[in-house]
Amino acid sequence: MHSVATVDHHHEHHHDTDATDVFGFWLYIMTDCILFGTLFAAFLVLNYQGMTPIGLKNYIDLQDVLLETFFLLASNFTFCLAFLSLHKKKLFNTGVWLAITFLLGASFVVLEIREFIHIANEGFRWDFNGQASSFFTLVGTHGFHVSCGLLWILITIIQLPFLKSSTNILERRMTYLGLFWNFLDIVWIFVFTVVYLMGAL
Repeated sequence: MHSVATVDHHHEHHHDTDATDVFGFWLYIMTDCILFGTLFAAFLVLNYQGMTPIGLKNYIDLQDVLLETFFLLASNFTFCLAFLSLHKKKLFNTGVWLAITFLLGASFVVLEIREFIHIANEGFRWDFNGQASSFFTLVGTHGFHVSCGLLWILITIIQLPFLKSSTNILERRMTYLGLFWNFLDIVWIFVFTVVYLMGAL
């Protein structure tokens, strides 16, 4: 009787912990939505047509941006394959797809850094004016989030051999990571549309 009560208490405690984790994660996502919403609002205000003499379109290379977009969206697809492999309990395949996801995401970050260096060398530095500051802050904040996601993916790959007997824990962690990675893709679609497409036009 005592053992049954102990098991029930442990199950209830585990359920409460999971609920707290889910609430905390979604709270974080909401704060990130507020953060990016504020940055988008600042960018739109500072880049309103006619406010500054030098437009962002003079420095944008849409071909490079499209390549960045391809890498990030492709990384989301490979992450889905990694999660599917984990669901099928194929940990080796999970690790392979996570590694490919990491490489695609890292390629995105490298291209973005190269873009920043090129634009800065052209004279459109982050301290040039408010327009430049809003651009580097918005796009750079997204890039920083992607870099944090890459670190998260790397840690997950390292943990795979040690948590192979704890599939539930892995699935929960991969779920959070997947939501975060999908969130970054959604934000990038807005960045691509508002910053690059509107800026190029």
